[in-house]
Parts: sequence; C-alpha cells; structure tokens
Amino acid sequence: MRLTAFLLCFAMSAGADPSADIVILGEVHDNSHAHLEQAAAVEALRPTAVVFEMLTAEEAAKADADRSQIAQAWRASGWQDFKIYAPIFDALGAARIIGAAAPREAVRSVFNDGPAALFGPEAVRFGLDQPLPEDQQAARVEGQFAAHCNAMPREMMGGMVAVQRYRDATFARAALDALATYGAPVAVIVGNGHARTDWGIPALIAQAAPEVTTHAIGFVEAAGDTPFDETHLIPPVAREDPCKSLTKS
Repeated sequence: MRLTAFLLCFAMSAGADPSADIVILGEVHDNSHAHLEQAAAVEALRPTAVVFEMLTAEEAAKADADRSQIAQAWRASGWQDFKIYAPIFDALGAARIIGAAAPREAVRSVFNDGPAALFGPEAVRFGLDQPLPEDQQAARVEGQFAAHCNAMPREMMGGMVAVQRYRDATFARAALDALATYGAPVAVIVGNGHARTDWGIPALIAQAAPEVTTHAIGFVEAAGDTPFDETHLIPPVAREDPCKSLTKS
C-alpha cells in the first residue's frame, strides 16, 4: 500500500518532473523508508538506467550482466545492509545498473592532489580546474567539519571538500554517459548531499551539459534548508550518535 500510494503521489505531484532527462533521488543511507520511496520513484519513472553511488563500474557491470549476482556485488562494495536497498533493485525492471563509486585509492589521491588531476581532460567541463567561490568553499568546509563531529582538524576539511567535488562530478559524468548510451530518463541513487541543486550533481550537469534537464528529490528526515527541486519527509530511524565515540565524556 505504501508503494502504491507513493506512486500515485509521485505521478500527481505538481513539483515532480518525471519528464526530466535525469532524476536524482537522494537518501539518508541507513533509513529504509528512503529506499522504499526511491524504489517507488524508480518504478514510476521506468528509467533506462539507474546510476548507483554505492557500486563501482566493475561491481555494477557484474550485477547488470547477471541479476542473480546483485547481492554479491553489493556485499563486495562494502556498503550497508543490502536488505534495505533490495526494493530499489526489485523496481528496476529492464533498467541497466550503472556504478559510479570512486575506488578508495582514487579518493586518497584526490584528497592530496585535488580533483582535477585525477578526473582527467573533462575536469574543465565540470569546473574542477577552478577553485570554488570563497563563500561556498567556506560553507562546505564548515559542513564537512560538522559532518566529522568537529573532531578532525579543520585544515583537513579542504581535502574533504575536494573529494566531495570529485565524487559529485564522477556521479554527474556517469549519469550523462548513461543518458547518451541508453536515452532518457536516467535515475541516480545517491546521498542527499550529492542531490542538492546548488552545488551537487544537478549543478554540475547544468555546467557540463546545460541542454540536459534534471530533477532532484531529497528524501529527508527533517525539514531544512538544503535545496532540492522537491523534498519528501520520511520517518526518522533510531540510530546511535555517530559522534559518541569521538566525544569526550
């Protein structure tokens, strides 16, 4: 009933734009409600391909070639419990499975050397060759500092921002490649931070391919000021304070 109700709401919502070339579906990673909503959106969209933040290109290729290997590929990724993501895969239909996760060694390289060096010739297309505006850089550094429980040296957060920029550009490029290969619409499954319209995947697609239309939906546990084209509140889940082990008693 929940999926059926959401499908109806998704189709009738004035803000929803299933005609967009690329639909970015944000999530709170450990919240099963987010994944049920994403699954309903995928079922409503019937995309040609779904890009996953969580899988590398190699892991996704194995899952795409043999759907019986999806759970195994997921476990190989080291990501969270497959059970809460399974509804998304159940909703895929004929959609191709695309992986956009950056290998760990690449992430380490970006932290030290910046995003442009590793991204390659297309770095200019996605703006990775340019520094961020000072106000955005400062805001993103503070966001990373808070996300790491205010426990890591603030001077390290510039590297974290560089990694985030690299990952956003990698996801955007994977979505554009899928669009060019399979046609519209393409769906993208990512954390809410990557789905934000001001500096996440939608902004990078707008810069790299302004003719491509996007629609970003954030599935969030509480109302906030993170910009999406559309926001859906989901029930929060109980979880241990992630900063507890880093906070002095």
